Amino acid sequence: MQSDFSRSLSLLRQERGLSQRIAAKDLGISQALLSHYENGAREPGLAFVIRACDYYNVSADFLLGRTLSRDGTTILPPDVYDQGEEKFLHGDALVKINKGLLSNSLTLLFDLLRQIGRRDAIQSASNYLGTSIYKLFRHLYRADTSQNEDFFSIPPNQFTTGIANTDLIYTECEYVDALAQHAKERGLFPPMNNDAMSQRYPGLYQSLLQIIYGTGERISRRSDSARKADDGAASLPHDL
Repeated sequence: MQSDFSRSLSLLRQERGLSQRIAAKDLGISQALLSHYENGAREPGLAFVIRACDYYNVSADFLLGRTLSRDGTTILPPDVYDQGEEKFLHGDALVKINKGLLSNSLTLLFDLLRQIGRRDAIQSASNYLGTSIYKLFRHLYRADTSQNEDFFSIPPNQFTTGIANTDLIYTECEYVDALAQHAKERGLFPPMNNDAMSQRYPGLYQSLLQIIYGTGERISRRSDSARKADDGAASLPHDL
């Protein structure tokens, strides 16, 4: 399984349009060894990590997956804030309402995960939501056929055939596994009954309830429609 390091090493090479043979030669190692590093089959020494950082002009923290900033800058929680300012949503009540419902519900969800205290659950939840946002934005981006999809590292054919959906399945499994492990270790869960949630999250909980209700109703309607369609098809006469 690829580590953050091996994945970053491979993506940086591909980003520059280099073959493994050329990159390996520039880095002073064999192509086979570079392939092992990029596949996660072997771990490099410190000297190679330094050479790779200099070669791709990135920080060691970025190459090791410790930060998303190539210069090594770490984003701390106080630096992360909601940039959906009023000026971006001016005059569109539907956008404001739906963004508010989602934002409030996510605030509640992540506070519950914070209380549980499992970093793997928090990260897998974030990964799942990140992939969902990625999908929505990319569909929007590629709807304008004049756009160049080289902006994305995942090739168009892989995206359209569902590789992002596969990632959603994996990240959801990781999330469920993390919570199951917490339960197995007899970890405490915050109270999530109606009274406790209403008291602790009076405004946020109302948003979550709307998400739960609206989603449940939408899924139920589609399920009913599909069942009626199946029943109708089954009742049609068949040629002998």
